[in-house]
Amino acid sequence: MTEVRRRVAGRVFTIELNAGSDLKKVSIPNGPQRLLLEGTIGSLKHAKFVEDSVLELVGTGGTLRVDLSREDIARPSLAKSRGEGE
Repeated sequence: MTEVRRRVAGRVFTIELNAGSDLKKVSIPNGPQRLLLEGTIGSLKHAKFVEDSVLELVGTGGTLRVDLSREDIARPSLAKSRGEGE
């Protein structure tokens, strides 16, 4: 994921599921609409920071990794300071 972070602007995430049955919904509509990925990683086994730049949530059914550091969580939201919404 660190390699991807160097090439892509913005936040990066990966989802690894142990079984296809854990993937509940994938919606890829035509046009400029939202993309939806919905599933479950099961019961949380542990959460940790990898290389201090990736939050990793490991569950019984898979793993979710997000390009997010401890500092990102600790500092106030930049979007809120600019008046941007979610």
